[in-house]
Parts: sequence; structure tokens; C-alpha cells
Amino acid sequence: MDRRLTPSNGRVAHVSLRGRVDAEQFVEGEEHRIAVVVADLLSSQGNRERQLLRAELFTALDTQNGKVFGFAQKDGYCGWLNAADLVAPPIAAPTHRIAAPRSYTKTTPGLKTMGQITPLPYAAQLTVLDQSDGWARIAWGRGTIPADRFVPAGHLAPIDHTASDPITVAQQFLGTPYLWGGNSAFGIDCSGLVQAALLACGISCPGDSDMQENLGDEAEGPHQRGDLLFWKGHVAMVVDDRRLIHANAHHMAVADEGIADAIARIAAQGDGPVTARRRMVLR
Repeated sequence: MDRRLTPSNGRVAHVSLRGRVDAEQFVEGEEHRIAVVVADLLSSQGNRERQLLRAELFTALDTQNGKVFGFAQKDGYCGWLNAADLVAPPIAAPTHRIAAPRSYTKTTPGLKTMGQITPLPYAAQLTVLDQSDGWARIAWGRGTIPADRFVPAGHLAPIDHTASDPITVAQQFLGTPYLWGGNSAFGIDCSGLVQAALLACGISCPGDSDMQENLGDEAEGPHQRGDLLFWKGHVAMVVDDRRLIHANAHHMAVADEGIADAIARIAAQGDGPVTARRRMVLR
């Protein structure tokens, strides 16, 4: 079994694995939401493997030494979170998400009023209490932070809104710094970009590029917008028959690049040829 998708840490496992893995205890787990803006999902060695954004759902299975083991509900990715990054039930369901590339919360409404600022990335989920004069009041409360905050209403979309084109979504991340294991508009990697773009369009997508290579169908003929190009350990999205977009360490950013140029550059740096091209079924 792929440990990234197997909700078991050897001591505690999800009930769905009873009879399939050895564990001291099998549990249903408890649903939590991410309480911070961006949370690192860690391996058992403490390395960042992926990230979760504010209000995303996480099923907690085990707690040890201030860390919680479980899995992200959006894609089943397993790992450890800092316990302080989670909030337990009762949980207010989010009503909106950030639809701008980046936004912020402020302790006061209005363009010219001063207040404490907290940056927010694309797709962060929020609970809107009301809206007035272009500002949305959101539930926030965490420790000494005021219970309510304010977000520019024009940066929000209803939680159930879906975008229509993954490439257009991906292009909102142009210039975003490259971050290994990153999943936010503050830092993202190749598979994080693909997942963010597809999930925004209501298309299920796993977290890592080797898993994403099973998406869609094998592509033939000319490159088409939305095709996924794969190398060993890397994935890019086709913009048109000449260009692609990808988060990559060469540019240390999300960049637009010629397809032929990218293929030649990646081969020249020793990372081999394209291993697959997959075509997504887009609505």
C-alpha cells in the first residue's frame, strides 16, 4: 500500500483498514478543520509533504506529542499536523473561498482604516457573517485575535462555485514562488499547482505528480489546452500547442514556458524525457 494514501501509523489505523493492516487500534477518526492560514502536512520524519489551507477538512486518527495523524479529506493524503493547526467540532461550515490570487483579512473594514493584516491565499475557505460597503465580515476568532475580521468582498466566491478552465486558474499563480510540497499562492510546487487548478474546477485530483499520472486518458496528436505533461517527478499543464505552465525549480516560480524549450531544458539538465501525456475531460 502507498503510505501516502494509507491511513495508518502502525499504532492507530482507520476502521476501513481492519483486516488489511496491523494496528493496535482501529478508529473512525474525528473531523477537524484547519485553523491556520496554511498548515504543513508532515511525514513521520517531520518533513513537509503537502499543505492544507484554512478550513479544509482533516480526519484526525491519533495524537502524539503535540502532533495529530490523519488524512486530508480532499484527496486522502495522510500525514501529521501540529495539533495547534486544527480546530475540533463544533465547526462552522465555510460559506465562501478566496477567488483572487491572494487576498487578506483586516481587523477593520474600509479602504483607508488601519488594522492588523493577515494574508490569505487563493482557495482559503471562510465563513462570511454579513457584507456591507464592499467588505465581508468573517468569523475568525483564534486566541487573542479578534473574533471577527474583514475581507474585500470582491475577492470572494461562494464555496460551491467552480471555475470552468484549469489553465485560467493556474495562470493566477504565475510568479508564485516555488516551494517543495507547497499548496498555496505563497509557495507551490508542480503537483500542487495542478491540484489547485483542477480542484477549483470541481475535478478530483491527488496530491503528487506520480499519482496524477493516472488522471484522464492517454493523449495523442497535437498538444491541447489542459493536457498534462509528465517527467519523472514533474508535471506541467499545456496552455496551447506551443506553451505550458508549471511550478519549477529552474525558475523558482510558476512560469510560462515554450513546450519545446521546456522539454529540451529538462532533458539537458539530466531529468529525462516526457514520460506521459494525459488528457483531461473538461466540462
